[in-house]
Amino acid sequence: MNNKTKFVALAICAMFSVFFACENNELPGPDNPASEQDYRYVVTSTPISSDGVADYLLTVDDLDKGTVSTLGNGIEQDGTYRYYVSHKNKFFSLLYGQGNPGAVTTYTLDATGKLQKLSDFQAETVQAFAIVKDDLLMVRIPRNINTPTASWYRMDTELLQIVDEGQIDLKALKSDEEMGFFTWVTQVGDKVYAPYMSIKGCCSDSFGTNDPDKAWIAIYAYPSMELEKIITDDRISSIGRYFNEGLAVVENGDVYAFSPANTSNNSEMNSSKPSAIVRVKAGQDEFDQDFFMDIESLTNGHYLHSWIYIGNGKFVLMLGNPKEVWGAAKFFAIADVNTKNVSWVSGIPNAEDIISVTSNNYSPLDGKSAYIGITTTEGSYVYHFDAESNTAAKGLEVEGGTITAIRKLEKNN
Repeated sequence: MNNKTKFVALAICAMFSVFFACENNELPGPDNPASEQDYRYVVTSTPISSDGVADYLLTVDDLDKGTVSTLGNGIEQDGTYRYYVSHKNKFFSLLYGQGNPGAVTTYTLDATGKLQKLSDFQAETVQAFAIVKDDLLMVRIPRNINTPTASWYRMDTELLQIVDEGQIDLKALKSDEEMGFFTWVTQVGDKVYAPYMSIKGCCSDSFGTNDPDKAWIAIYAYPSMELEKIITDDRISSIGRYFNEGLAVVENGDVYAFSPANTSNNSEMNSSKPSAIVRVKAGQDEFDQDFFMDIESLTNGHYLHSWIYIGNGKFVLMLGNPKEVWGAAKFFAIADVNTKNVSWVSGIPNAEDIISVTSNNYSPLDGKSAYIGITTTEGSYVYHFDAESNTAAKGLEVEGGTITAIRKLEKNN
């Protein structure tokens, strides 16, 4: 899924790595932590030396500076495509099996800062997952209208095992000839909110739709996952994107949702709605008709590809232009939903040089900062975004790899 760039120096290093480990004196690796702080960052990276290779889990002390390499370093994952989430100092690595069985591997940091594997078991390949209370809720979502039954699994993050499961009829979420397809799941209070797209689920255009100008959120009781209500909004198109969370819960309990408005029919863009941010107020179960941020209008035609909440009503927006179904984010802005303002971020690489942007990123939720992985023709770096100055600065370099996720873990003393 990642575009890969070959670097001559790394290729030469890889040739000799059979006999010698390429040296990296700037940052310690997971097998040589040498760290006295009580936390470390996990940076996952896909090696760029060849296609079809697995991610490596790299651990570092600092995201703002230094260099770490995938060569002779890190913990290799089993399987080509991995996705990640963390909770209570546990790091969960989920294998996307592309139609085959998946897996869930769990790690933690020991007292010395080394990653230790806690469990590893086969599971279903899932397309949406999130921490809900102290569970890892995972949902397998078909895109075939002839078999429109999603399966959900509830993994206890203390027991590290599946403790409950059930099914959801996706066809029942639509009243026409299409079916629902969850873009993600998010805990809101004691409920699970599951925004979904309407898709044909057939033929050569399974993700296409004839119903592009409406948004839906299915609200489920938890842990039973019984459907309680479906709420809709016709000011926007569907919320979130495939494998991209479109909801964020802020400090006062309000829920913000973004729509990329990039639905299509037979590969042609077909939504008449703008990419926008809407809101469900805390304690309510309807969209707030008094709140609307037209992102395309505020950014001169850019659409919201993905985002990260950084606290105090502020988001880093990852934007695309022109609008595409599977396009990439190459522009960045800071949005403040309290003031409805959007400000461009400076210090970003030129859009034409950007190869990929990590969607699984880290923020301390201080209202000021976020750390986002950006891979360019020059290399793969963690960028530190500063919402107070609307700037981004290049930080940690990951040599020989494309950054795929950034998380923070506390040590277990």
